[in-house]
Amino acid sequence: MTSDDIATSATAKRRLLTGDRPTGKLHLGHYVGSIANRVKLQDEYDCYFLIADLHMLTTKPEKEAIDALRANVHDMVLDYLACGIDPKRSTIYLQSAIHAVYEMNLFFGMLVTLPRLSRLPSIKEMAKAAMMEDESVPFGLIGYPVLQAADILMPKSHLVPVGKDNEAHIEITREIARRFNFLYGDTFPEPAAMIGDVPTLPGIDGKGKMSKSLGNAIFLSDDPPSVAKKIRSAYTDPNRIRADIPGNVEGNPIFSLHDAFNTNKQEVEQLKARYREGTVGDVEVKEKLIVALEAFLSPIRQRRAEFERESGLVEQIIYEGTLRTKEIADQTLADMKKAMGLSGLWNKISRKARERMEKKGSV
Repeated sequence: MTSDDIATSATAKRRLLTGDRPTGKLHLGHYVGSIANRVKLQDEYDCYFLIADLHMLTTKPEKEAIDALRANVHDMVLDYLACGIDPKRSTIYLQSAIHAVYEMNLFFGMLVTLPRLSRLPSIKEMAKAAMMEDESVPFGLIGYPVLQAADILMPKSHLVPVGKDNEAHIEITREIARRFNFLYGDTFPEPAAMIGDVPTLPGIDGKGKMSKSLGNAIFLSDDPPSVAKKIRSAYTDPNRIRADIPGNVEGNPIFSLHDAFNTNKQEVEQLKARYREGTVGDVEVKEKLIVALEAFLSPIRQRRAEFERESGLVEQIIYEGTLRTKEIADQTLADMKKAMGLSGLWNKISRKARERMEKKGSV
């Protein structure tokens, strides 16, 4: 039975894959963009969550960035566990240890054009965030979506929970799967993207989405004083110099955070109405948000601290998950090569060579 048979049999769950680059701790944007859906779907899908250390190299290939991987990977997996990702129901694995993905990436690179990849706005945004000029963008960053396709198709995934900025990448994966199936026969499902309830969470500086690299994020592991300090200094409506001046709710990161994390929806609507009327100040709006965020983050911090006390737990989870994933990846690569006719070519060459060597040895 092939991995495809396993993935689509009547008794097996459909597969889900997504992941994060280990460049630091996770923040609220990661949670609403993808992690909330991952936690929710663990019982419905066979879930695979990759630690995308190869993807990190596309913008951070420096030795110091690689040296920081161990701590960053540890922190990221702790965030996963604290949010509710359960290693007994889901598989967490290290991307760079899955060598079959390297070969899959090479094969898939033959099935998509450079102009198609170059048109993706997210690649330009990643280069800009990494402060790269056009002429210094590496081949690996242009090919980021191809490696992403290899990750997604490796377990023959059906669903990919991602943030809004990665939706176009999933379409590239679908095109590659479609092209491969057309050329070599049905091998891969065409995975669907699943966008979070909050497609893009703005950063607290009001200058774009919440991002580690932009320094405008509230991290899932931030302590209460850090959260309060960030919210109190956060961007609101620059035209509102007094509390009695009507303000804009739309595009205001404080209200975006209220919408995403304040469970008291009646309070949120009242704050919005008063803000538009000029009968509530930024201070009150921010203080109520601090309370709402503390109610959300406190249980996550507590669970994180419990997992952190168990020495070696994170490493064991990654180790066991990576070994399981290797088996699936090797089977998928074998399925690919068989469909392409590459495995038969080498088998024929090696058989003929051995026959000749044995014949010569007997003379």
